[in-house]
Amino acid sequence: MPLEAVEARRLYRQVADQLRSLIDRGEYAVGSRLPTERELAEQLKVSRPTVREALIALEVEGRLRIRVGSGIYVIEPAAIAAPAAASVIEGPFELLRAREFLESAIAEQAARVATKDDIARIDASLLAMENVEHPGEASMVHDRAFHVAIAGSLGNAVLVRVVGELFDQRLNPYFAKLAHYFESPGTWRTALDEHRVVRDAIAAHDPDAAREAMRKHLARSQERFAQNFGAESAAGPASGRSRTARSPAKPSKSKHASKKKRATGGTRR
Repeated sequence: MPLEAVEARRLYRQVADQLRSLIDRGEYAVGSRLPTERELAEQLKVSRPTVREALIALEVEGRLRIRVGSGIYVIEPAAIAAPAAASVIEGPFELLRAREFLESAIAEQAARVATKDDIARIDASLLAMENVEHPGEASMVHDRAFHVAIAGSLGNAVLVRVVGELFDQRLNPYFAKLAHYFESPGTWRTALDEHRVVRDAIAAHDPDAAREAMRKHLARSQERFAQNFGAESAAGPASGRSRTARSPAKPSKSKHASKKKRATGGTRR
């Protein structure tokens, strides 16, 4: 029998698999509320963005519902999605970290080599972004054009393709679900202002400023997607767990029962 390549599972998928297993075993019944992101991160010894990616994956699968300002609830799945089919999808924060690393270096070099025509293409994308509604498909087209225009100033078709392909991962269901909670006309205006800072640094041929401006823009994008769902104070202590193993502990019967009683409110944004 031939050997098959072994591929390490992404960390957020491991977290999602653990939570799904607990739900399947009845540790968290339909209608019950999960611990907060902070509590899950502490129990699993992982970052909160990793927990958030796992929760978003389970919501896309139809196993959880995130109610902003209320909590994270187990729901009755209409149909169980096969988790293996989604295992190849990169997590939103993983993608943004990759873009932060790559596009910061590209912006730095763009500040060294960008021509007047390159700046004109960047300006055209910014002008289009100013006159489009967000969130929406058109806004993503112009946002993509901005980042691709910067890469294009380096005259390297491979970098243009890579930047475009990384941006296009925003269309994956996990990224789209996360954006649903946190993107708004206000965040769009903030991102547009950050884009202008990047543009100005490139036009001024200031490599250090361009690199830092792009780094800050993509780091702040991560911060916007990592804002609290608004349920930390509402949820309170989940069950007084003190485990250190990398899996959530089963709540006590009394606490778990109270969770069921409380899991009726909340409005999804």
